[in-house]
Amino acid sequence: MATDDRYQRGAAKLAEIHGEHGEAAVRGLEDIAPDLARYILEFAFGEIYSREALGLRERQIATIAALCAQGNAEPQLRAHIRGGLNVGLTRQEIVEIITQMAVYAGFPAAMNGASAARRAFAEAEGGSTEG
Repeated sequence: MATDDRYQRGAAKLAEIHGEHGEAAVRGLEDIAPDLARYILEFAFGEIYSREALGLRERQIATIAALCAQGNAEPQLRAHIRGGLNVGLTRQEIVEIITQMAVYAGFPAAMNGASAARRAFAEAEGGSTEG
């Protein structure tokens, strides 16, 4: 598959999940790490997120769980929580995903995930991100 096709498919998938926030995040990399911005669009969104075996809801569930478990990716976790809301996850489902991580990633990771969710929910409403 041509790189231009993957790039365009990735840009469309990013917009579908994250809207203008995702586009702005990738644009923010272009001045310092343009290759990284391209890899995100071409590979992450143009290849992986575009596969058909899972829907976007399921992909966001997996991504939220993985980022919560990592415990060191709060900006990305908040972005994917907002993306999860955009593709139909409910707040209750997102909190349940994070709660599940207490068993496998530990209570600190789940507590940090809950804090990130609070901020992401406020961001999704256009409100304060404090808390």
